[in-house]
Amino acid sequence: MTVSQYITESMKASSWIRKMFEEGTKLKAQFGDENVYDFTLGNPDVDPPAEFFDVLQKLTAAPQKGAHAYMPNAGYTDVRKKIAEKVSREQKVSLPLENIVMTCGAAGALNTVLKTILNPKDEVIVPKPYFAEYGFYIQNHGGEIIPVDTEEDFSLNVSTIARAVTDKTRAVLINSPHNPTGKVYGADSIKELSSLINDFNKKGKELYLISDEPYREIVYNNIEVPSILHHCRQSIVVTSYSKSLSIPGERIGYCAVNPSCSDVNTLMAGLILSNRILGYVNAPALMQRIVAELNDVSVDITPYEKRKLLFTDGLKKAGYSFIEPEGAFYLFCTAPGGDDIAYVRHLQNYNILVVPGSGFGGPGFFRITYCVSEDSI
Repeated sequence: MTVSQYITESMKASSWIRKMFEEGTKLKAQFGDENVYDFTLGNPDVDPPAEFFDVLQKLTAAPQKGAHAYMPNAGYTDVRKKIAEKVSREQKVSLPLENIVMTCGAAGALNTVLKTILNPKDEVIVPKPYFAEYGFYIQNHGGEIIPVDTEEDFSLNVSTIARAVTDKTRAVLINSPHNPTGKVYGADSIKELSSLINDFNKKGKELYLISDEPYREIVYNNIEVPSILHHCRQSIVVTSYSKSLSIPGERIGYCAVNPSCSDVNTLMAGLILSNRILGYVNAPALMQRIVAELNDVSVDITPYEKRKLLFTDGLKKAGYSFIEPEGAFYLFCTAPGGDDIAYVRHLQNYNILVVPGSGFGGPGFFRITYCVSEDSI
């Protein structure tokens, strides 16, 4: 065997998103890019804000000695201070710079957190559907993913989460605005879930609430994304600038830890060590400096709003069923006939590429990404 059994099994179960993306590459080679309608990958095509390029040019035009050397594994102190100010404002808490670790994107942040808190066979509860890579990230560190049902409109069902908690449960992992449904979890749901976790921790459980928030700035109709850190004492936020600044290839993000977490100093030391020993070492130096100057900047979401409207209007007229997205740039539609994989294969006959809901733990649905050109839609 050339690779490990774990990787062999993982490749068989690998992300449907990537599988469909690869199918698209083959179809484009056969029929031409303009004749293939690819709605598979959440790869933002809106350009980064002008301010991003202004800061980039400023920093590269006046290079500083040692600007590309190693720094503390948690990131530059001045950068962490500025990010702590941003998080404090967004999350309605007072967060010191010591509670920020700069990371290689949200994926790097989440792996760093899971590496730090999980013992072998520990369980992580995840509402379904869920981002397809979560299972791999949890398995990376010896944990087990425990998917639980949500409500019909994909909002949180705190009762199912409560019933899923066992002696092995270590964390509840949520994602809002949500991939693949576009749902934003409401303030009442977040308060209810936070109360549940706070109660468990009062009984000595040490259960974390982890919130994955790379789409926080991409919301519609002035919807507010509730604060996790404000409501739940034992909480960690992981995020990136991949979507908010349209720079997914730059791999820059951070994790922010609630100062109220038990033994917070040991937790922070563990996160910093994990960031290093996982091989990330530190977040990219240049990108750290750039994002620190863009605390109040994000992409113009007007194109996403327009594309969402094109899709939702068209799909409603065609008789499709879906929950209106409140954030991110995805539609999660009911698959005609009920078999999502069969329906996705059917669409391929017309060079239309979407992702089956089975890849997200949501069989019977399919995901459409609308961070694509209006011509393609």
